[in-house]
Amino acid sequence: MSQSQFAGASVLVAGAGVSGLSAAQALADLGAKVTVTDGNESRLASITEYATALSLTEPPPGTDLVVTSPGWRPETPLLAAATAAGIEVIGEVELAWRLDQESADGPRAWLVVTGTNGKTTTIGMLEHILRAAGADAVACGNVGLPVVDAVRAGHRVLAVELSSFQLHWSPSVRPSAGALLNIAEDHLDWHGSLAAYARAKAAVLTGEVAIGNLDDPLVAELLAASPAPRKIGVTLGEPQPGQFGITGGNLVDRVREAVLAEAAAIRPAGPPGLADALVAAALARAHGVSADAVRDGLASFQPIAHRASPVAEVDGVRYIDDSKATNPHAAASSLRAHDRVIWVAGGLLKGASVEDLVAEAAPRLAGVVLIGQDKDVIAAALARHAPEVPVHTVPEGDDKAMVSVVRAASAMARPGDVVLLAPAAASMDMFTDYTHRGRAFAQAVREVTQSSEAG
Repeated sequence: MSQSQFAGASVLVAGAGVSGLSAAQALADLGAKVTVTDGNESRLASITEYATALSLTEPPPGTDLVVTSPGWRPETPLLAAATAAGIEVIGEVELAWRLDQESADGPRAWLVVTGTNGKTTTIGMLEHILRAAGADAVACGNVGLPVVDAVRAGHRVLAVELSSFQLHWSPSVRPSAGALLNIAEDHLDWHGSLAAYARAKAAVLTGEVAIGNLDDPLVAELLAASPAPRKIGVTLGEPQPGQFGITGGNLVDRVREAVLAEAAAIRPAGPPGLADALVAAALARAHGVSADAVRDGLASFQPIAHRASPVAEVDGVRYIDDSKATNPHAAASSLRAHDRVIWVAGGLLKGASVEDLVAEAAPRLAGVVLIGQDKDVIAAALARHAPEVPVHTVPEGDDKAMVSVVRAASAMARPGDVVLLAPAAASMDMFTDYTHRGRAFAQAVREVTQSSEAG
C-alpha cells in the first residue's frame, strides 16, 4: 500500500500505547479513516480529535488494514478475526517502512539491531558513532521513539532497535544493515518455542548487509543461512579477514582494515559491552563511517541506567543495579562479573528456564533473595543446583518489598561481597517496568544503609 493509498482507507489501530498513537496520527494526517481500539478505556479518551475510539473484539466492517501494537499475539481474538476476514495485520514498524519507501525524499538508511540482550546499549553506541560522523541520525524503535515518528521527522539515518514482536509484525522490512547480537530463551510465552523466537529475530538478517555475533552458535548458524548479499561476523576473539574482533587490546575491522578503539576504553566494561561495541561499529562501518568517528562515538557514549549501575558501597559491600537483566541470559552475564554475590532475582520468567543459569552461577552465590511471581521456580532450581546457598523469599507484592529485599541481602553480605539486582525476569508483576524496579532497589539501598549507619 503506497502512501497515497492511505487517503480514504479504513485502518484499525490495535493498541493505544506510544507507537499505536503515533501510527494513528500519521495515518490520520495522510487522510485515512482511523479507528483506535484498546482495552484501557482511559487511553482512548484523548484521541477523539483525529480518530474514532472504540473497544472492539473484531474489526469494524470495511476495515482495509489493521496496525497492531507489537505485544499483541496473533491469536488475540481481534487479530485472529482480522486474519480470518482476509484483512492484513502489520505493526507500526512495518507502517513506517512503507511510508519511508514511498516518501518524496527517498528511503532512509535503516541500521537495525536485535537480540535477546544488549539491544539498547548497541543502539545507543551506534547513535553516538553516527552523530560523531556528522550524520542526521536518530535512535528509534523499541528504544523509545516510534519509527513512524523518526521517518516523519525526516532523519536520514535510523538506528533502529527492534524486538522479536516488532520483527514478527514487519514482514517487508529489509535493513540497509541488520545485526543479531545473541539469542537465548525469552518471550517463549509469546512465540511458543525457541525456534519460533529465533525465526523472528533472524528477520533482521534479510537486508543488504547481515551482521552476527559468531560467539553465539545459534546466531552464527542463522548468519550463515542469511540471504543477505554481504555477511559480516563479529567475535571477541582474533578476527579473520572480513570480520570484526579484538586483537592487541584493540577493536579492529578486518573488512576495511582499521583499528577502531581501545578495548579498555569501552563502557560498559566486560564481554557484553565489548560485543555491543563491535556490532555498533560494524553497522556504522557498513554505512561508510570512518574509524575516527567510531572511536569518538564510543568514547562519548555513557551506558544506560539500570545496566550494571553502581548504587552504593557500604562497609565493604557493593550494591549494583542491573534491573535491565530481564532474562536468564542477561542475568548470567551480570553474575559472571563478580566472584561472590548476594543475588536478588525473580519476577516474570515468561517461560524461560533458569536451570543452566543457576547451575553456572552456583559457585559464586553467597546468598539469594527472591521476589516476584516466579520466585518459586528459581527457588526450586537453587534447591537442585545450589542446596547449600541460603535463600530468603520476600512475599510482599509491591515495590515496598525492596526494603525487605535489601535488608535480607545486607544481612547475608560480608565485606567484599556484591549485592546484585539481576532479576533474570521481567518486572510487570510488581513494577511498571525495569526502570521502576531499579529505582525501587536504589531507593531501598539508600534507606537501609543510611538507617544502618545512623544506628
